[in-house]
Amino acid sequence: MNDASKWQAVLERDATADRRFVYGVLTTGVYCRPSCASRRPRRENVRFFDDPAAAAAAGLRPCKRCRPLERWQDDPEIALLLALCRRIDAAPDELPDGIALARAAGRDVFQLNRLFKRYLTITPGDYIENARMRRVRHALRHSASVTDAIYDAGLGSSRGLYERAPGSLGMTPKQYRSGGAGLEISHATGTTPLGLACIGATDRGICFLQFGDDPSALLAALAAEFPHARLTPMHDEARHAFDAWMRALNEHLEGRAPDLDLPLDLRGTAFQVRVWNYLRRIPYGEVVSYGEAAAAIDAPRATRAVASACASNRVAVLVPCHRVIRGDGGLGGYRWGLPRKRALIDVERRARAARPLTPD
Repeated sequence: MNDASKWQAVLERDATADRRFVYGVLTTGVYCRPSCASRRPRRENVRFFDDPAAAAAAGLRPCKRCRPLERWQDDPEIALLLALCRRIDAAPDELPDGIALARAAGRDVFQLNRLFKRYLTITPGDYIENARMRRVRHALRHSASVTDAIYDAGLGSSRGLYERAPGSLGMTPKQYRSGGAGLEISHATGTTPLGLACIGATDRGICFLQFGDDPSALLAALAAEFPHARLTPMHDEARHAFDAWMRALNEHLEGRAPDLDLPLDLRGTAFQVRVWNYLRRIPYGEVVSYGEAAAAIDAPRATRAVASACASNRVAVLVPCHRVIRGDGGLGGYRWGLPRKRALIDVERRARAARPLTPD
C-alpha cells in the first residue's frame, strides 16, 4: 500500500487494513489502527508505519481507544509483551527490576531487553519505573497531601519520591501536584553575536535560552513555553550569575571557548531528554545526521521523532541541536533561523581547525 491508499483506508476506517499498518498522529503523540473510531486527524499531521514497533521507535504511544498493539497479539512476542506489561501495571513493586521480570517470564534478560526496546523503545526496568511513577502521579493528584501520596503510592518514605522527581516529574512533587503553578522562572535578556538572547532559569539551572530580535517577543515565547510558571525579572542578587553566563555564552559563540558548561534544568518527555542528552555529547565542531542521532540512542527508526525533539529544544546552544543536519548534507530546520544554524556550525568548524594539534 502506498501512502495515498493508506490514508484512504484511514478515512474509510477500513478494518481490513488493521493488520497491514498503523498511523501516527504527530500532534497527539499516539498511533492508531486504520479503523480507529477516534476523530480523524489532519493529513499533514499523519505518518504511516509498518507495525507498532516502528511507531514506538518514532516516540509514539498506542491509542487507548483502538489498542493497536493488541491487533498484533497473535504474534507470540507481542502476546508475551502485553502480558508482562499488564503484570507490571497491576503490581509494579512485585517485580522490582528487569532481572526479576525475566526470571518470572522464564526468559533471558537480554532477549527481554530486546523485546521491550523493539516495541516500546525502553528497557523492562524503565517500564517498571514508569509504572511506579504513574502510580505516584495518580497519588499526587488524588491524595490529601504529598505525605499521603508517598504512602498511597507504596513508597514507604519521602526519599524515594524526591530522588525520582527531577527526572520523572520534571519538577518537585509539590510543584507537580499544583500543576507547576508554583514554579518560579527568573529571566533576563542580553546581546550576543547572534542577536538578542533571553535566558530563563529556575533554582536548578537554565531551562530556556532562545534567540530573537525583540525583547517582548522573547518574553512571550518564554511565557508560551511555561504557561503555569511565575515569571519574574532576574533578581539583582542573581545578576552576577547571569552576567557570567552571558560572558561564557558570548565567548563560546565567538569560538574562543569550545566547552560551555552552564547549569541546566531540562524539562521534557523521557524521549526528548534522551535525545537532548545525546546532543550534548556531540563533539564541538562536528555534525551528525538525524538518522545517525536516532541510531546513537538505539532508536534507528525514530528519525522523525529525533527531528521533533530537536525542534522542541528550549535551550539553544547549551543543547546543541544545531549540530544535527539532514542525511543529504542540508541544514534541515532550526527554530531560531537557518542563518543562525549556519553561523554556529561555521564558527565551530573554524575554531576547531585553528586549534593547535595536541602532541602524542
